[in-house]
Amino acid sequence: MTSACPCQSGLPYTQCCQPLHQGTAAASPEALMRSRYSAFVLRLTDYLRESWHPHTRPATLQLDGEEQWLGLEILASESQGDQGRVHFRATCRDAAGFSVLEEQSRFEKVDGHWRYRDGDARVQALKPGRNDPCPCGSGKKYKKCCA
Repeated sequence: MTSACPCQSGLPYTQCCQPLHQGTAAASPEALMRSRYSAFVLRLTDYLRESWHPHTRPATLQLDGEEQWLGLEILASESQGDQGRVHFRATCRDAAGFSVLEEQSRFEKVDGHWRYRDGDARVQALKPGRNDPCPCGSGKKYKKCCA
């Protein structure tokens, strides 16, 4: 059985983000964004650093050990020449509860590879109602799951 890709594209990981994680160039800013989200889920810090633009790449990258990425929603994606943008929302759970990261990300093609340049991000707490679907993705109501 083939595992679904963490980026929620509907494709198996082996046909979606895994080739990018192994060095294949992303075909678009959205493909790179999806692969970076999957890398956060899978904790692939080397890939995250490599896929960052060299002018904005952090010297080191330490991921929060308690973060659990639960979902990705691409709201818009565009590219023109060597510049691209992706507007996305990602749901996360950590020790403080659920939150949503919404970002307008900027990408630039460098030596034939799309790279994450920077973005305008906003994080807000997610407070599901008792009868809302649980953000963890279980399919259960929040009150019967993670409340």
